[in-house]
Amino acid sequence: MADQREWTASAPAIGGWPAPAAAHLALNNLGGFDWDLDGGRLHLDPVALRVLDLDPEEFAGSPAALLSRLPPEEADGIDRALTVALKEGQSSWSVYFRLTREDGHRGWIHARGRIVRDSAGRACRIIGIVSDSTDEVAQAADCVRREEAHPDSEHNLVVEVTASLSEAVTVRDVTAALTAHRRLDRLGIASLFLGMVEGGRIRVVSDAEVDSWVPALEYTRLEDGFPMSEVVQTLEPRFITSPEEFARRYPKLWPHIEPLGASAAAYLPLIAQGKPIGALGLLYRHKYSFAPQERNLLIALSGSIAQSLQRAVLFDQEHDIAQGLQTAMLPRSIPRIPGAQLAVRYRSARLARDIGGDWYDVVAMPGGRVAAIIGDVQGHDTHAAAVMGQLRIALRAYAAEGHPPATVMARGSRFLCELDTDRFATALYAQVDPQTGRTCVVRAGHIDPLVRHADGSCSRLSTNGGLPLGLSAQFGQLDYPVTQTELDPGDTLLMFTDGLVERPGTDLDDGLRRLTKALSDGPQGVQPLADHISSVMGAPGTDDDMALLLLRRDTDAAPQPSRRLHQHVGPGDPQALVAARGMIREAITSWGMPERLDDAELAADELITNALVHTDGGAVLTVRMMPDTTRRVRIEVHDLASNWPRRREAGDGETSGRGLLLVDQLADAWGVEPHGSGKSVWCEFRSPAPSTLSAPPGTPSAG
Repeated sequence: MADQREWTASAPAIGGWPAPAAAHLALNNLGGFDWDLDGGRLHLDPVALRVLDLDPEEFAGSPAALLSRLPPEEADGIDRALTVALKEGQSSWSVYFRLTREDGHRGWIHARGRIVRDSAGRACRIIGIVSDSTDEVAQAADCVRREEAHPDSEHNLVVEVTASLSEAVTVRDVTAALTAHRRLDRLGIASLFLGMVEGGRIRVVSDAEVDSWVPALEYTRLEDGFPMSEVVQTLEPRFITSPEEFARRYPKLWPHIEPLGASAAAYLPLIAQGKPIGALGLLYRHKYSFAPQERNLLIALSGSIAQSLQRAVLFDQEHDIAQGLQTAMLPRSIPRIPGAQLAVRYRSARLARDIGGDWYDVVAMPGGRVAAIIGDVQGHDTHAAAVMGQLRIALRAYAAEGHPPATVMARGSRFLCELDTDRFATALYAQVDPQTGRTCVVRAGHIDPLVRHADGSCSRLSTNGGLPLGLSAQFGQLDYPVTQTELDPGDTLLMFTDGLVERPGTDLDDGLRRLTKALSDGPQGVQPLADHISSVMGAPGTDDDMALLLLRRDTDAAPQPSRRLHQHVGPGDPQALVAARGMIREAITSWGMPERLDDAELAADELITNALVHTDGGAVLTVRMMPDTTRRVRIEVHDLASNWPRRREAGDGETSGRGLLLVDQLADAWGVEPHGSGKSVWCEFRSPAPSTLSAPPGTPSAG
């Protein structure tokens, strides 16, 4: 203890109250120094000389004279600390070093001071204090030992944050891991900024201090001279230890930082695989220095953040690509179907690996019918989404060609099997005629649909099902049963994928009961009802994607008298051709369009003749009144040939080739549509005159 007392200056005369500044310094063994960096001079007051064990008569005011008394590693430490402070433009300098007195006693010295700069911002002097910190270092070591055993120690806090970062999946998860559980407060951080490098700019993706958000600074260029830009370019951290230093070094940013009351800041580059991917900015209140161990702690923390952020960025990119791929393969819009209301919803999964093959589709078919399709390709990856897109287009094409529902599913199964993929798909196909309510349903390994009736009650539409698409072709079981039912006016058909009702650890029947209740309790309109079901059955963030499709038959779509007539015309059967002409005359007359009778009869003659002359087999003539406000009569001739007719200009000497040209002149519209294994050539005639519609008596009808 005698040696320890020799280090302490004798107590000066304290005088009156309060004590003068010199007494404050001397009684606490604090000496002052003034280091002239330009002139290479160092002034030490008497207390500083005693602390540093220097003889006033021998010390000539040279910094080199002091450094020569220190071990080389201690002198190098002082030089490194000074170089870093000057290089980084810091406003203060602090260093601990060991000193051995002439009597052999070893102790710790702490020197700290304010760096004074000239008008050009160049460091010229350091004015500060020096103290004997031997007891302080011993007490600090004891505090470190106690902190390491405390659950809230900085070390344990870093471990806790690192563990949370290891579980982060998205960039949002990374920022949440940094700000959760008052971690910023425990590190003394007042505000946190997380920036990401994007195309030569830095985008601020997180700001833990809501009031400090500056939209104008969300994007900054690397050359703008902001601290984040500097650390990204130099790959070196920046520690700012005073408001004055912040204002001097970053004058454009300081007006936005000053209202936060920040006294110090740390900006750290986020480096992953040797490349800067972003920067971390930390603002502190009531802080004016960063101890070496604190700097090392923040640098280590930034390394963990960088690795997690890079992983999250790659995940978000993969998720966006997969979701974009899947969304692009879904229909951009659904058609308007007279007599029906439609609504569709799709929700992607939370995780990139859970991007799957759920899809929906709506196809407008000849005769005012509509095909509604929903399905799910096995797997949860981009391959499943790609297979989904191909299968959806194939099923759409088969449906548009007019094939029966069972044939559409069988051909889709063969198509999927021939894709040479290991994936299968479940699907549900419903063909609905909104005018009659007649509905044909085919199920391939999918969940049965639900029906909400006009009175609000709900029921499950039980259907006979077949194997999933792909598997049925592989096992040669392509005969899909068709379930026929009828939707009454006001009934709503709900088709959905399993992601809407399945949850880990719960029974499928529980999900179906919840869905049935949501369907029953929902609003009347199909669009609000679709939103209601999506909300009740689970918010975004689940582990599976989902799709749903609602089809409601309009309440005013009551069954109407039959206005569709058929007549088969066989080759070489003149009586059938005469009967077809008579059917057309009687139908158009009874439907109140006598002014179009001659045009319709002549055009029908040309279509029937073309079918009999240019194809093998007979033809089927269909005449029907279209179900809309503008009265239209459509005449269709269906044959089994795949070759499509072409309109051409006949030569002067030719006796044929003018049929379609004549149809084009007589009809208001005409065209060709695929129809199952053949085609249908049609033409339409319109009449604006109102008339009472009735079915022609005595004519055959297919309803």
